[in-house]
Amino acid sequence: MNFLEATRILREFSGGTTIPFRLAMSGTPDTLTLYLRAAAAKQGWQAETQFLPFNTLQQTVVSAVPSEMAEVFLLFPWDLVPEMDWRTGVTSGAAKSESDLLPQVESFLGRVTARGGHIVFVPAPCPPLWIESERNAAFEGMLESMARSARAVVLPRELFSLGTYIASGAPFGGGALGTVAECIVRRVRSRETAVGKVVVTDLDQTLWSGIIGDDGLQGISHRAEGKGYQHFIYQTMLRRLREAGVLLAAVSKNDASTALAPFQSGEMVLKEEDFVAILASWNAKSAQIKLLAEQLNLGLDAFVFVDDNPVELAEVARELPQVTCLRFPDSASELPALLDALAHHFRRNSVTAEDQQRTQMYRRRLEGMAPSNVAGADLTLFLRELNMTLVIADRSTGDRARAVQLLNKTNQFNANGRRFTSEEVQATLDAGGKLYGVTLSDRTGEHGEILVALVDGGGIVRALVMSCRVFQRRVEFAFLAWLLRQNAAVASIEYAVTEKNEPTRRFLVECLGREPDEGVVTLDVASCRERFANDLSLFDLSEAL
Repeated sequence: MNFLEATRILREFSGGTTIPFRLAMSGTPDTLTLYLRAAAAKQGWQAETQFLPFNTLQQTVVSAVPSEMAEVFLLFPWDLVPEMDWRTGVTSGAAKSESDLLPQVESFLGRVTARGGHIVFVPAPCPPLWIESERNAAFEGMLESMARSARAVVLPRELFSLGTYIASGAPFGGGALGTVAECIVRRVRSRETAVGKVVVTDLDQTLWSGIIGDDGLQGISHRAEGKGYQHFIYQTMLRRLREAGVLLAAVSKNDASTALAPFQSGEMVLKEEDFVAILASWNAKSAQIKLLAEQLNLGLDAFVFVDDNPVELAEVARELPQVTCLRFPDSASELPALLDALAHHFRRNSVTAEDQQRTQMYRRRLEGMAPSNVAGADLTLFLRELNMTLVIADRSTGDRARAVQLLNKTNQFNANGRRFTSEEVQATLDAGGKLYGVTLSDRTGEHGEILVALVDGGGIVRALVMSCRVFQRRVEFAFLAWLLRQNAAVASIEYAVTEKNEPTRRFLVECLGREPDEGVVTLDVASCRERFANDLSLFDLSEAL
């Protein structure tokens, strides 16, 4: 985790349980602060870090009063043997012998462990105590061995930077700070006592790579190869948790039959029977999780929710703050941190026969569970903080390959399910129509072209499609508000019900204030302009017309 990654994580973090802890170290800790907060945020909680005053480590250890909060002691060889500190230079005269030094090391480590403190040890290079290099190396090896005996986590010695230590008292350079912070956070978390009981996982781009509603069974990947590899590993982790008695559930913005198809294919690690419930609907995920908790008769603090979408995570975190929210990573390099977090939240000392049968017991309890229609959290503030930018381009001329591809690939937000060839699009344009393409970017990155609208010469929107990757960002309402201002002729949308376009129906219900009829749906232009002006204000707008 570098500086840019740490700042991105903190920008996207929507808040969680605050866990206070004290970091005890002899160097200056200021440069670690940002990374500690980011490492904690990756695990779904908010770090509240206290630091010892400079140069008080020894006094703290000698104190007989343990801290009420978790303590992590970040130690270097000179904390065990002060004569080895670079700040005092090479010891003059005859140094103490090993037999004189080791008892004080043992006493120091014993006091730390007696306080209930966790130890992270960095076997940094030191100025020599003795002239004999082999003797110094052997002694440094003894110190590392004693630290391990005290159950310390030992970090690579290369993380220490003598240059920054001499210059500012900070023992680590910028490249090491993320590694050190994540190690400290893992030690803090190991003191927590709450143990989870239910993993609620998203499906698209989480349990598998791809969008099942748009890409179909052949277009998603969950095998131990290629782009599906990290999803395969994630599934094996969930399988291991289920075997240990953890309940698995899935919540997806999808149609039920579409969401279930990968489980029923027989090709995935996880099967439908591995889950107590697979809830697929277009309602808020927080509402689904809340209903599931009620049906299972479990507290919300027993739930961990995993999703790749920061907007979905924010919705659940704001509505259900007791639930631990973890983001499924974009990069495989961040997958170990997610697996580590899951292992921690669902740690088990032993697994009983009852644990292994728990899923089936709860499946019987949840038979016939209906999706909830409860509304979710208002995400307006969060959406503003995403710093979203829309670029609306006229695709009537020039390259429109991506726009036509989106028209013919999108299923879930698709006004009527019609497919258009390039020739049909061109014919509409030749008759005075317009083709618009919309790209989205926000603080999480570039999302590419995510919305396409084909408007005929009479002002009827003949095609309106949007990628499900950006559901809940209010893009469709913002675009409609813009379109109704931009093109005075637009007043209607061609609508037809398909097996998968429930999100379009919901969009039109909000536009019309009633259920839409199939065919050409007439909009109240003035009302839509006014009501969706706030949605348009959520975005920085750029027009390439």
